[in-house]
Amino acid sequence: VHAAVRKARSYALEHNAPVLIEAMTYRQGHHSTSDDSTAYRDASEVERFADNHDPLTRMESFLIQHGWLTTEDVKRMEENERLDVLKAMEQAEHRPPPDMKSLFTDVYADIPPHLLEQQRQLEEHMAQYPEYYATSGH
Repeated sequence: VHAAVRKARSYALEHNAPVLIEAMTYRQGHHSTSDDSTAYRDASEVERFADNHDPLTRMESFLIQHGWLTTEDVKRMEENERLDVLKAMEQAEHRPPPDMKSLFTDVYADIPPHLLEQQRQLEEHMAQYPEYYATSGH
């Protein structure tokens, strides 16, 4: 990617012309927790990509082949990262929940009308059914 962008930039500057870079990618996971991608593609397809084209695996192999990384280095880094993630999760679990308004204020500088309406509806719903919502501190 770096080499392609460098070449495209050079061409664009030299010819004063736009350049299109097509970057191919593959999503190995589901779109979201509500998506099951095996409904529209075989699990074997994902496995085949992971086995042959995963960029992290390819980079790891490249670094090991050139002697810049060892399998022991990889294992140590993976374990350190695993412990860091567990520590971060534990810290997050002890933080108070975010204010409900952050559902609407963390994306747009100016909240669009349809989100303002959704916010109003949520607040109305929560006021109507307070027994179902832990709203202390919100």
